Amino acid sequence: MTFGTRVPPLPLPHRTLWRTSVKLSWLDIRALGTAKEAVLQEALHHRLDGVVAAEAADLAALPPTVTKVLLAGDELPEDFGTANVVIVDPLKHGTTPAELAVLHPNVEFGRFVEIVDADTLDLACESARTERWSLLLFRDPTKIPLEIVIAAAARATGSLITVAQDVEEAEIIFGVLEHGSDGVMMAPAGVGDAAKLKAAARLESPALDLVELTVTATAHVGMGERACVDTCTYFREDEGILVGSHSKGMVLCVSETHPLPYMPTRPFRVNAGAIHSYTLSKDERTNYLSELKAGSKVLAVDVKGQTRLVTVGRVKIESRPLISIDAVAENGQTVNLILQDDWHVRVLGPGGAVLNSTELKPGDKVLGFLPSADRHVGYPIDEFCLEK
Repeated sequence: MTFGTRVPPLPLPHRTLWRTSVKLSWLDIRALGTAKEAVLQEALHHRLDGVVAAEAADLAALPPTVTKVLLAGDELPEDFGTANVVIVDPLKHGTTPAELAVLHPNVEFGRFVEIVDADTLDLACESARTERWSLLLFRDPTKIPLEIVIAAAARATGSLITVAQDVEEAEIIFGVLEHGSDGVMMAPAGVGDAAKLKAAARLESPALDLVELTVTATAHVGMGERACVDTCTYFREDEGILVGSHSKGMVLCVSETHPLPYMPTRPFRVNAGAIHSYTLSKDERTNYLSELKAGSKVLAVDVKGQTRLVTVGRVKIESRPLISIDAVAENGQTVNLILQDDWHVRVLGPGGAVLNSTELKPGDKVLGFLPSADRHVGYPIDEFCLEK
């Protein structure tokens, strides 16, 4: 094999699904005391999907923009009031959602299941396959039972709502088996939790408008520290992370998914660039490569601009020779990227072309992104900032 040989990409053992959905967020107000009104106002402001109460009267004043969920106590009330959804426990209430639906055709009904053993797990799976709504409470901290229920409901049309103890658990529930639970019900500890729950439920990672950049110059710039970003995810062949010397201009650096002549592929890694470089994370916030560490989040981007957040497992910073690449956008904006000066470090071009950094020359096309805002500690801000 020679350096110029192109080898077809190897199949990856796993394909991560693009997470572009927004999950349901239900706020449980049953145990709220004096903070109830403030928490409700926060929930409505952040457009949570549902409010869960034990009394129909607590739902009466809520606007029609929120789903009103009545979670019955020991006894079913005779009047469900303005509730849109009523959750019942047939073992406690002596009636099923199907029986109630016949009597109340204008109300949707669901089943509550508390999972404590194999029998109740079977009951949860049956509910997931048959009921319009299944509200699930798992008593043990393991998420294996939830994985089983999600798998059992793979072809069902109903929705799974899982009880979470806090926002951190909600984030985990949303990601179980990649698909996650359809929604989470959480009792807030106070004001602020409703906003955090809604943010956790918003899994959509918006697409970016990538642009073609024309290489204008390359230069060997001597030794320096570069960072390899090792993630907990397999990258696609046309996917990498955006990296640049300036916050307003970045180049799409491809992962080590494509075969190399002297080393095995590492499809979880991006040889990303010099440590001063920016990359993107959640909500287009920038991070220096030098400050990434295990548990950090970075934005994976493909050649069409589709994005997803991935978790960093490790960052390797080592001293290596460096190469500087200058490019320009159609609008005249200049972009710089400093990479390890080695043939196997690559960037992506139009159509997913894999380009060896040391072979780039003026006139070559690479893919990039031009953020519009300046930055202060990584956050977008509208202020004067000159980078050069």
